[in-house]
Amino acid sequence: MNLEPILFSIIVPTYARPEKLTTCLQSFAKLEYPRDRFQVIVVNDSTEISLVSTVAPFQNNLNLILLTQRNSGPAIARNTGSCAATGKFLVFTDDDCSVAPNWLQTLENRFTQTPNSLIGGRIINALPDNIYSTASQELIDYLYSYYNAIPDRAKYFTSNNFALPAESFQKIGGFGTSFSFAGEDREFCHRWLNSGYNAIYAPEVIVYHAHKLTLHQFWQQQFNYGKGAFLFQQVTAQTATKGKLQNPSFYLNLLAYPWRHTTGIQKLLIAGLFLLSQVAIVAGLLWEKKDYEARKLGG
Repeated sequence: MNLEPILFSIIVPTYARPEKLTTCLQSFAKLEYPRDRFQVIVVNDSTEISLVSTVAPFQNNLNLILLTQRNSGPAIARNTGSCAATGKFLVFTDDDCSVAPNWLQTLENRFTQTPNSLIGGRIINALPDNIYSTASQELIDYLYSYYNAIPDRAKYFTSNNFALPAESFQKIGGFGTSFSFAGEDREFCHRWLNSGYNAIYAPEVIVYHAHKLTLHQFWQQQFNYGKGAFLFQQVTAQTATKGKLQNPSFYLNLLAYPWRHTTGIQKLLIAGLFLLSQVAIVAGLLWEKKDYEARKLGG
């Protein structure tokens, strides 16, 4: 009998997507990793939708905990899950993700070498026929190529594929709860690095992201990123290494990225969506700034 403690606590926030959650849990059930060495914590971010029947088929195969909270957003949901975790390391992903069978094993290999680091893995678009999903993922790919060019000195990960020591996560206060729509991962990485910890990009740690988007949803996603960017600027305004606007080369290289990494007619379409994303981000930032200033005047 294996008496070793749980090594990993996988935390999955979810909201009104039981079908997606089912696919996610199915991938956990296929993990090539000892069942007594990890747990799964699903945080239902809704009191109006029950997930008992969704998780029930997995209870016998996985050490699975279902928590429910009033709708508060993914950042708070992840913090809720972390409070129930017993693993040495917290592993975060989303309900629209499926993980590679060796996901936890590759994480264990990395933590054996650097046990006090934030480990971020690679995200692969699972919907290559959806042009909006493809553009969304290529935007993330560009950010990873920019911020994580030196893998052992990485600076940014999205919260659907990263892991870190549970004790350190709690020590720096978890995810920022003011980010209700987007940007909590960027702010967390910023705070993690400013707390003296390091981050490592591990491309062999893979999840597949199936986020189906329409043009309107793509715009809304990027608009929300803009709102999160404004909040990030406000949160970091008082720190010595506050969030700053990127230099012009960042944006020039971003707009050139699809031309270098995409082929055929898709190249033109994704380049156009990259440009649209920047318009949406600026619009979201200005919207949140206007709302912020109105609240200051009213309060």
